[in-house]
Amino acid sequence: MEKRWILKEQPQTQEIEALVKDLTVSETVAHLLLQREINTYEAARLFFRPTLDDLHSPFLMLNMQKAVDRLNKAFEKEEKILIYGDYDVDGTSAVALVYSFLSKHYSPLEFYIPDRYAEGYGLSKKGVEYAAENGFKCIITLDCGIKATELCSYAKELGVDIIICDHHTPGDVLPEAIVLDPKQKECDYPYKELSGCGVGFKLMHALCLENDWDTHTLFNELDLVAISIGADIVSMTGENRTLCMNGLQQLNTQPRQGIVSLLKLANRQLPLTITDVVFTIAPRINAAGRLGDAKEAVRLLTAKDNQEAERIAHEIQLANEERRNLDANITDEALIALTQEPGFEQKKSTVVYQEDWHKGVIGIVASRLIEKYYRPTVVLTDSGDVVAGSVRSVKGFNVYNALEACAEEMIQFGGHKYAAGLTLAKDKVENFKAKFEEVVANSITAEQEVPEEIIDLEVDFADIFTHGEDLHKVPRLKRILKQFEPHGPDNMKPTFLSRNVKAENGFRLLKDLHIKAQFYQEETGVRIDAIGFNMPELYEVLKEGKAIDLVYTLEINTWREKSTLQLNIKDVKVVPENIMERI
Repeated sequence: MEKRWILKEQPQTQEIEALVKDLTVSETVAHLLLQREINTYEAARLFFRPTLDDLHSPFLMLNMQKAVDRLNKAFEKEEKILIYGDYDVDGTSAVALVYSFLSKHYSPLEFYIPDRYAEGYGLSKKGVEYAAENGFKCIITLDCGIKATELCSYAKELGVDIIICDHHTPGDVLPEAIVLDPKQKECDYPYKELSGCGVGFKLMHALCLENDWDTHTLFNELDLVAISIGADIVSMTGENRTLCMNGLQQLNTQPRQGIVSLLKLANRQLPLTITDVVFTIAPRINAAGRLGDAKEAVRLLTAKDNQEAERIAHEIQLANEERRNLDANITDEALIALTQEPGFEQKKSTVVYQEDWHKGVIGIVASRLIEKYYRPTVVLTDSGDVVAGSVRSVKGFNVYNALEACAEEMIQFGGHKYAAGLTLAKDKVENFKAKFEEVVANSITAEQEVPEEIIDLEVDFADIFTHGEDLHKVPRLKRILKQFEPHGPDNMKPTFLSRNVKAENGFRLLKDLHIKAQFYQEETGVRIDAIGFNMPELYEVLKEGKAIDLVYTLEINTWREKSTLQLNIKDVKVVPENIMERI
């Protein structure tokens, strides 16, 4: 599917010149920094060299003092505390952090992760009743709870107080609880994009400051915050960036036993990047909740015993392998079903249902279908007496609003702009399918139907190297761009466009999937190696020998202890006249 290329808004020349002077960097680096709203020396320091001293006071968060006071009351009265979290990576890492840290100061603790299938997402009635029946007087919810108004009231009736640590957008009515959520309308906390684990960390930090506990013990848990930030795909700016950079350092210098055991089974070694967190660690932790018991993920992340960690890691590895097989098989079945559906090619949405698909992977399948058919997508399967669905969207289209317009066809739904879940009665599947298609067709724009390739900057190959640099070595620009890491939303890896380049002879297709080539730009006389992953169609384009426009990121390729620059191809266009849109 051809992508729409969008060149980011370009900074003013005087802004670039001023930052070049202040920071003694190249115009290219200044350009990229300004696009990330880094326009002063201090902003650059916070971006490149953030320290834990730069963290905001946790007491700036609305209700933080109330939460600390309630926990200190529990400590004084030796009340039992239940640490309750969602079953995804953000939730389980948050529970592991809070449980691990609090247990160093207080013992009447237990953690609880709801069963994905029996209880569903968020605070559950079963969980509240478990707390009440077992004498817990306080529940700390992590990465969930902000919309659990009825259950929080029910808990209060049963004599259980709740402290909510959440980062999702609140509804119009807040639960009857002590709510910690930077996205509350009345909350003046300076940074709004914390992960659920990040909010839990803030509560623990406040306890340290209030009770004069050693903060270094808490900061040793920052690897869990980094894992949550990467896995939950929250903004990689401001405080998240500070937490993530310090957490990755912790992860790479003092990895916890559970992570070491996971990496061993995954054949991965330190050091890890945030990409390794997203594609190696997160799927395995998630697999525990998708196909088994998410409590095992918490046990893995808090394991001190090597044998115990290896046992759990092995079980999680097996669950992840099963998840991958299910994901692949169900995706194939869904694609076949869609090709047999009359009129599917003309539709604006994808809704596919099969009663025996595994509920734990339908969200992944929905994302896979978007890779093939770029449309708002719903994958449905049976879940007991009802049908459950996972919803994924395309950039710019608010799928939550679309579901709201279909509310009469569903039992319940929840989520956010790009991802959601729902349940509906079995006899409502066709009605929902028709209604969802109607809503999407009437509201999606032409631009939202085409995938985008966002480009930071147009450059010639020669611009990548400073004057006099050895073209066969890694340029200074790439070494500086390494310091832009970790990447994530709002700080994605810089993407460049170079026009009118040709592939030299000798390009080849690796494993029938990946392109390996060297590109030459005649105007500058510069040649650079490149690779394009999962781009077999590009081989035929290059065979034609035509000049192309190339979109790419800059990478380092190391082979036999020699490091060179390599372009990672994102997209190409043969036509020389690209219409560039600006945002």
